[in-house]
Amino acid sequence: MSIKFAPRVSVEQVEEGTELAPKFDERGLIPAVTTDYRTGELLMHGYMNAEALRLTIETGEAHYWSRSRQTLWHKGATSGLVQKVRELLIDDDQDCVWLRVEVAGGASCHVGYRSCFYRRIPLGTGHDAPRLEFTEREKVFDPKEVYGDAPNPTQL
Repeated sequence: MSIKFAPRVSVEQVEEGTELAPKFDERGLIPAVTTDYRTGELLMHGYMNAEALRLTIETGEAHYWSRSRQTLWHKGATSGLVQKVRELLIDDDQDCVWLRVEVAGGASCHVGYRSCFYRRIPLGTGHDAPRLEFTEREKVFDPKEVYGDAPNPTQL
């Protein structure tokens, strides 16, 4: 079973919905920020293509796209310093993912939520069309009150 990403059809769907509809750039990549699950320490910033994101979701281990080598990269496959994903989040307009990981070997949001990373992507192979899970339920402010009718910065 292969992970399916939803098409991006509206700002409401992307920002407030439960469909995983990541926005890959013109090169087919999405930025990935990786931090230590226990300490919060920033470990790395990389990129994923659709295959790397699917493999990360399916296996629970971090996969990236190497821009320099132009190849899929399973973090730790060579070094043994595998990144076990404990939590995978996606930002408000679904154009960046955040991996909170354990490494084997030790080696503010316009939508109104406190953090832009307010939804979790479920891990595992039992999700052919993953439904995003909200990690925050209460907004800190009402974006319409703060921004009025200003154009929404999210571009589909």
